[in-house]
Amino acid sequence: MIKEAIHEAEIAMKASIAALEDDLSAIRTGRATPGLVEKLPVEYYGTPTPLLQLASISVPEARQLLIKPFDPSTIKDIEKAILSSELGLTPTNDGKQVRLNLPPLTEERRHDLVKTVHHRLEEARISVRNTRRDTIKDLREFEQEKMISEDELSRAEDDTQKLTDQYIEKINSIGERKEKEILEV
Repeated sequence: MIKEAIHEAEIAMKASIAALEDDLSAIRTGRATPGLVEKLPVEYYGTPTPLLQLASISVPEARQLLIKPFDPSTIKDIEKAILSSELGLTPTNDGKQVRLNLPPLTEERRHDLVKTVHHRLEEARISVRNTRRDTIKDLREFEQEKMISEDELSRAEDDTQKLTDQYIEKINSIGERKEKEILEV
C-alpha cells in the first residue's frame, strides 16, 4: 500500500519532468530546432492541428528551419500561425515550402527567455510539491484508518520527501542546462 502510493507519486513526478522538458524545447535558443514549431497550432479545416502533423520540419542551417507542408494549400495557414505565435519570426515561402530564419538573440531577449524558463521551472517544482502533498495526505489517511502504523507513516513520509528532493534537483539541473544554452552566444 505504501509502496503503491510512493510509486504513483513517482509516476506523477516523472510526468511533471516530461512536461517541463517538452515545454522548454519550445523556448528558442541561439540554434534552430524543430521543437520550436512542432506543436504550433495551425488552423486546418477549422481545427487547430499541430504543425508536425501538417508538414515535415528540417534544419538546413544552424539558424534556419525549413517547413515542407504535405498539402501545399496549407502554406498560408502555416504562415499565419507562425506570425500570430509568440516566436517573433517572419516566415518566407516559395509556394512549396516555408523558411524561418532565426535572427541572433539580443542580450535583452536572452534575459527575457531566462525569466520564462525560471517561471516554467517554478511551475514544475509546484507540480512536484503538490504530488508530495497529495501522497502524504493519502498516507496519513491510511494511518488514521489503522491500515499502517505510525512508524510506517513516518518512514513513508521520509521516503516521499527524498523522492521529492530528487525530482526538484532534476528540475534544477534541467533549468541550469537550458539557461546556459540560452545565454550562450
